[in-house]
Amino acid sequence: MGRRTHDEEGRRMRADARRNAEKLRTAAAELFRERGLQAPLKEIARRAGVSHGTLYNLFGTREALIDEVVADLAADRLEQVAERALAHEDAWGGFAYYVEKLCELQITDPAISDVVTGRYPDAARLMAVCEGTRAVASRIIERAQQAGALRPDFTREDLVFILGANALLSRAVRDTAPDAWRRGVAFTLDGLRTEAAHPLPAAPLTPQQLYEVMGNFTGSP
Repeated sequence: MGRRTHDEEGRRMRADARRNAEKLRTAAAELFRERGLQAPLKEIARRAGVSHGTLYNLFGTREALIDEVVADLAADRLEQVAERALAHEDAWGGFAYYVEKLCELQITDPAISDVVTGRYPDAARLMAVCEGTRAVASRIIERAQQAGALRPDFTREDLVFILGANALLSRAVRDTAPDAWRRGVAFTLDGLRTEAAHPLPAAPLTPQQLYEVMGNFTGSP
C-alpha cells in the first residue's frame, strides 16, 4: 500500500511539473514577444502563476528557457522571410525585402532583434538559428551584388550592424511613431545601391569585431 501511495505521489508530482512547465512556456512566449528576450524571469513566473523557484527548477537558466520557447519559432519566421527574399525574381528587390522585413520584425516581435544580433550566446539552439540566418543573409547579399545592384563593399557584418542600430530605434519609437523606422531603412537602402556608392572611410568589421561590438551593444558578456 505504501509503495502504491509513493508511486501515485510521484506521478502527481510529474504531472504538476508538466503543467507548470507548459504554463511557463506560454507566459515566456508572450513576454518575450512583448519585451524581447530580456523580459524579467520573475514576471514570467508571475504571469504563469508559479514561483520564481519553480521556473529555475524546471528550466535552470534564462538561456535554457529561451532555447525551449523561442528557437523553433524564430527559425520558422526567419526561414520564411529568407525563402521569399530568395524567390524574388529581382535580386535587389529580394535584398530590399529581406532588410525591410527583418527590421519590421524587430518592431512587431522584439525577440527577433535579440536573435539576429546574437544577444544570448549561451543559448545554443538560438545561436544555431542565428548562424543559419547569417549564412542565408550572405546568399541574399551575394545574389544582389552579382546582379550589380548592391554595392560590392557591403558585407554580412554591415547588415548585422544595421539591424543592431534598428533594434535600438525600434524600441524607442514603438509607442510614439511606430512607422518611423521605415524612413531610416529607406535612406539606408538608397545608400546601398551600386550607383550611390562612394569610397568608405573605414574597413568593415571583422566577424570577431562584430561579436565584441554586439556584446557591448546589447550588454551581453
